[in-house]
Amino acid sequence: MAYASFEELEVWKRACRMAVQVYEILKECRDYGLKDQLCRSAVSVPSNIAEGAERGSKAEFIRFLHIAKGSAAELRTQIYIAQRVGILTFSSKDQLALELQEISAMLQGLIKSHT
Repeated sequence: MAYASFEELEVWKRACRMAVQVYEILKECRDYGLKDQLCRSAVSVPSNIAEGAERGSKAEFIRFLHIAKGSAAELRTQIYIAQRVGILTFSSKDQLALELQEISAMLQGLIKSHT
């Protein structure tokens, strides 16, 4: 897929929406350590997609897509933990985990299309 800017990538758009959603869900959370980890991981996904796209080489883009995929897995793990300790509801956990699985699949597809 040809694109002029990372802002055109659907995976970047979805990752940004997901990061905003994480912030909104955790707005009232007082467990600042886990909240910070969740927010950092959430922001990392679209940030790495953007950084890789702007690096100017296919190899760098692929490398940063792998990093974004790793951040998505990290966030999914933190979401499972947050639900188990009572920070997230089952519904929020399920919705976020599903979205992250789809984002990860999209990232894998983008990686394969560039190799």
